[in-house]
Amino acid sequence: MRLYKDTTYSVRTLVDEIGQGRIALPDLQRPFVWSASQVRNLFDSMYRGYPVGYLLFWETGTDSSRRGIGSAETESAAHLVIDGQQRTTALFTVFTGQEVLGKDYSRSRITISFRPSDETFEVANASTRNNPEYIADITEVFSPDFRAHSWTRAFIERLALHRSVSPNAEDRIASAIDRLRGLDNTDFKVIVLSSEADVREVSEIFVRINSAGTELNQSDFLLTLMSVYWASGRRELEEFCEATRTPRADGRESPFNWHLHPKPVLLLRAAVALAFRRARLESVYSLLSGRDVEAGPARTKRIKEQFTQLAKAQGAVLNLLHWHEFLQCLELAGFRGRKMITSENAVVFSYVMWLIGRLEFGVPIDRLRHLIGRWFFMAHTTSRYSGSFETQVERELAHIAGLERGDADGFASLLSRLVEDKLTSDWWSVTLPNDLESSAGKSPVLSAYIAALNILDAEALFSKVKVRSRLDPSVTVRRGIERHHLFPKHFLKEELKIRDQRRINQIANMTLVEWADNIAVSDAPPTEYWPQQVEANRLSAADLERQAYWHALPAGWTAMGYSDFLAHRRRLMAQVIRDAFEHLAKEDYAAAYPEPERGVAAESRSVAELIGLGLLEPGESVVNEADEVQAVVLSDGRLEFDGTEYNTPDDAARVAAGEARDGWTYWSVESPDDGAMTLAALSEGS
Repeated sequence: MRLYKDTTYSVRTLVDEIGQGRIALPDLQRPFVWSASQVRNLFDSMYRGYPVGYLLFWETGTDSSRRGIGSAETESAAHLVIDGQQRTTALFTVFTGQEVLGKDYSRSRITISFRPSDETFEVANASTRNNPEYIADITEVFSPDFRAHSWTRAFIERLALHRSVSPNAEDRIASAIDRLRGLDNTDFKVIVLSSEADVREVSEIFVRINSAGTELNQSDFLLTLMSVYWASGRRELEEFCEATRTPRADGRESPFNWHLHPKPVLLLRAAVALAFRRARLESVYSLLSGRDVEAGPARTKRIKEQFTQLAKAQGAVLNLLHWHEFLQCLELAGFRGRKMITSENAVVFSYVMWLIGRLEFGVPIDRLRHLIGRWFFMAHTTSRYSGSFETQVERELAHIAGLERGDADGFASLLSRLVEDKLTSDWWSVTLPNDLESSAGKSPVLSAYIAALNILDAEALFSKVKVRSRLDPSVTVRRGIERHHLFPKHFLKEELKIRDQRRINQIANMTLVEWADNIAVSDAPPTEYWPQQVEANRLSAADLERQAYWHALPAGWTAMGYSDFLAHRRRLMAQVIRDAFEHLAKEDYAAAYPEPERGVAAESRSVAELIGLGLLEPGESVVNEADEVQAVVLSDGRLEFDGTEYNTPDDAARVAAGEARDGWTYWSVESPDDGAMTLAALSEGS
């Protein structure tokens, strides 16, 4: 049986059917990953008659006159866009003028300009908007109300006010505008896969015909399915995930938090695990496409039951009371913010355990908080949900299925036993010290050690200031606690001739000190700076004993050989982590952290402040990828754009964009840890 057919769609037909919902295009509600220059290139290729690739659709097999299950407001789509979502999104947004979501979830239009005199496309900017040579926004040309003759005549008349336009030039300009207008008749080749093809066949076909050989992204694929079969459910996930990133302006409760900014598919996994005890994405596909979870034939009654069950579970996952109660478990476990978390899966599937324990077994909140805090600490530190984590999750869910509903003691005993089975004596004494033999700047065992210092209410080295109070996730831009090399880099390189960065930056060679102490230590050898800092900070014998324990400093460590020091300290760090984990089990233990702030207020922040904090450097570039512009940071906190200096990011953004823009979200800078960050995100430490 042939599983596909070839056809063509004109651009106008594509745009119309996307607008009518007959073609499902979820990228309209999700971050658009193409740059504005890629959109420009697509239109330039279409204009010049270059190949623009094929599109891959999949028939849903749904009667388009029937509304989708779980959605009362939209018709079911006849086709899903499997390959070509970015191109179709680009076409739709330019032809209709509809905004798209950026990577930071801010909404903006992609505006393309066109110069008819030499048939050149540009990403719209201040220059093209103010230059009479350009059609500032080609969306205007594709409007149903566009009147070609009168509009073209008015364009030429405006241009003639600035330069002479010969009759031949008028003809060329009119011809170019007609050709631009005719782009809506451009044909796209479309391969339409039959509804008889299942998800595995669709994935295999995608791989075989895709020139790059890339695999079909299952997460994107599932959200595409949701757009067809359960549009309201997908929208709830998208809105919740977007809201986790920034607090509401009116101060009302929201999913905003400092620990996790999830993608929708993560929370969809949680809902499916809660509803059906499944973790594999294939199971999600079966549910969304109306098949039985056990791969049986589709039955209308069963479909409705499954969607009702999934909707109920998703409602529990997105419940703000559940969400914020669970996040307290992470605080309890010593994890103060997103920068400490290396596994989002560990967060999400620990949340599933919290929901099951609370909703199905009725475990009291206080007891559940300690139980899940220990579970998350174990799961995160051991990388329990990496690799083939789906099998691991389903194994755990199968254990839970053997318990009687409402048996709180049984649930708590099961999770405690699974924790103990993983964290054996050998794990603490052998595996954990070996895992600490790493130079990774972000690793689960390093996070576990920092979390342990929070749990034990440890002080920073040489200081009376608590680590937990300095690790406020909302104010990480302020100079506070820094990671310090106990054996300084310069000393290791010049005196001990150790040049391997992986040995120099070993986790066991790092500890937490206040920034002023880090500067004071500088490059001095430990035999020199240690007694100086002890005296300067007036540390008593009792202070030294506590700090040596918290910071895992072996007796006589300053005179040790470097390799011996690392080996000894790894064992002591493992013991600190173990002690903290056991402390986490105490019923009277509570996480007494300062309430996170909302970040630096917009009206008080400045580029000069970011320079003073070491987050920006004079001469560094800030950019806006959509408009393809960049500005330079000046030493006094101003920005230089296109040869002119501006006092604020807003001033520079207004000129670069050609309209009023929030410069703190307009300009971005490359961060070594987090990739591209807006100035607002940099300022808020998110």
